[in-house]
Amino acid sequence: MLGGVQGDLPLWVALLRTPVSLYVPALDLPVWGGIAQLFLAFALAELTLGRARTLAVAYAATLAGTLTVRLMLAAGPDAWGFGLPPEAGQVLDTGPSAAVVGLFTYLAVLRRAPVLFTLTGGSMLVESVVRPNLAGREHLIAVAAAVVLGLLHGQGVRLRRLLREWLRVRLHVPR
Repeated sequence: MLGGVQGDLPLWVALLRTPVSLYVPALDLPVWGGIAQLFLAFALAELTLGRARTLAVAYAATLAGTLTVRLMLAAGPDAWGFGLPPEAGQVLDTGPSAAVVGLFTYLAVLRRAPVLFTLTGGSMLVESVVRPNLAGREHLIAVAAAVVLGLLHGQGVRLRRLLREWLRVRLHVPR
């Protein structure tokens, strides 16, 4: 499958396939359900955030899951519940659902919508407890990545100012 991403693929192949994986249907979701889910999330996010930020958040959430699964595989099954057995590397990535979860979580954090956050994050937590599988872990990682992105939103000016001040002090540059 052209857009399918698995944990045992070489990293460069996985990175090339990740944007296309947004359009590969999830294993346990009918195609029409995946398309409706993807359309709703992207439409709402694009109306609220704009196209560029919507794509950036969706890609970041998906990529966070993809890369963290690699860390879990490298850690192995004996890593305090964090690691995964090697056969988990052959399971297909979550595809668009990590992007959808990431977008809804990001919107919930950004717009301070606790009900949406609870529904999104809470359902992912319940999913990972009821059906402990790779998809559940990837969804929780997408939620965490979106929360971090949402909390960092708008901090760019402040961070640049702090970095500029730190460099000025380190390089002994007068004001």
